[in-house]
Amino acid sequence: ELDQGKATLMCLANKGFPSDWSLAWKVDGSSSSISSSWEESRSPGVLEKDGHYSWSSTLRLPADQWRKVGSVTCEATQGSQTPLSETLRRDQCSQS
Repeated sequence: ELDQGKATLMCLANKGFPSDWSLAWKVDGSSSSISSSWEESRSPGVLEKDGHYSWSSTLRLPADQWRKVGSVTCEATQGSQTPLSETLRRDQCSQS
């Protein structure tokens, strides 16, 4: 979402177990590409009625910096489990 000069990206993960999975962002394939001025917020695991957990993470950055990004990846990790990820290319968005 682009609003008031900022781009907001949200990552949602659900049907997970156990509760200690964490979500992290990568920009153009690297976590070091994330600027310290960008806002990142994460929710702890929320227990759903079916006994699984859900998580969310939000990344907010200035719109002019979003226009320089090629892709953004949300990566879910837990202990020694193989990380799960989903990548969004900026050109897939309706407003880029």
